[in-house]
Amino acid sequence: MSSPHDITLQQAITMTQTFRNNKEQILQPQFQGKNILVICESFSRDIFDEILSVPGCAGVRIYFGMNEDLTVRAVMVATDANSADILPATGGVIGEVGLPCPPICPPPSALNGF
Repeated sequence: MSSPHDITLQQAITMTQTFRNNKEQILQPQFQGKNILVICESFSRDIFDEILSVPGCAGVRIYFGMNEDLTVRAVMVATDANSADILPATGGVIGEVGLPCPPICPPPSALNGF
């Protein structure tokens, strides 16, 4: 099945390669070389199943936040049919706690450049 969000493998390779090649240059000098912008973040299926099972969930939104060492991290929430966040106060869950690369990197693939 095709989605309006689908892209080709080549588009994904180009996008991830462009990010890897430029991620340090877009940072102010004092933040360069500190892995603040990770290459990827891996999650188990459980958090997606939990978010998608929220009553009224029509989609998932990914916010970008920072933890205490300023590393950029993905924060995921369910969204309803009107694109509003479904937060814990209204029965939603918030997902994070992924495995950031670096330091916890996946096996080599066309998308990660390893």
